[in-house]
Amino acid sequence: MLIRYGYELTINCSQRTPMMCLLDERPEYASAIRYESGLLTQPAIPTTSYTDACGNSVRRLVAPLGHLTISRSAIIEISGDPDPVVWDAWEIPVEKLPNECLVFLLGSRYCETDRLGDLAWSLFGQTTPGWPRVQAICDFVNAHLTFGYEYARPTRTALEAYEERVGVCRDFAHLAVAFCRCMNIPARYVNVFLGDIGVPPDPSPMDYNAWFEVYLGGRWLIFDARHNRPRIGRITVSRGRDAMDVPLATSFGLHELKRFKVWTDEVDPAFLQEAVRRSA
Repeated sequence: MLIRYGYELTINCSQRTPMMCLLDERPEYASAIRYESGLLTQPAIPTTSYTDACGNSVRRLVAPLGHLTISRSAIIEISGDPDPVVWDAWEIPVEKLPNECLVFLLGSRYCETDRLGDLAWSLFGQTTPGWPRVQAICDFVNAHLTFGYEYARPTRTALEAYEERVGVCRDFAHLAVAFCRCMNIPARYVNVFLGDIGVPPDPSPMDYNAWFEVYLGGRWLIFDARHNRPRIGRITVSRGRDAMDVPLATSFGLHELKRFKVWTDEVDPAFLQEAVRRSA
């Protein structure tokens, strides 16, 4: 399967402003990229990139005074299989977890395990450990929260999402991540490109999507409390403890977002050939 994806955003700065951006696919996708435009900026400015402690690709730049537009488009080849469902994936006792998983058991900025622990055990303590328990958490979060872009608030925590019963995809992910950690299951927050492939088209403007991964049976597995069904075509952008670790853009000075567009859709080989021809 070939998927075209990318972004275009325009910001306005009142002075030269250093920025870090997590907008691109993770480095492990490099061998699957069949075409990319490269990062384009208007006006043209120099940028650099590095890989952070979580393995994410981070762009560094200094936005000039005034408007800056950043864009990139790429085509990737992936299997086209839906997310795996592994009902017999088991929980690993904390004392046997790999060291690198332990940080994903701890509370974090948006996932207050200390305040949600009693609730989590009362809701999920009697569920079957492993995949069925995590699926029960997803089912609960999916039913408990009402999704709506009008409910977006960047400071909302998992506990606040539970109490307010509304949110966007990051709130669904934060609440599910917090519940999993309370149940001693390592869970990490993930940002992705996810288009309407294999599902009815959503008329709302496309955006980055948040879901989460849990460590079961010796590997990280995908769960999505908002959509709560296997999906096709996830392209991972970044992973972290919660949204605080993986903001799309961090500016060291004031900026105003003027335009933001994201696209993700399946294309055929002819589209790829034409993109390559035009870039030659």
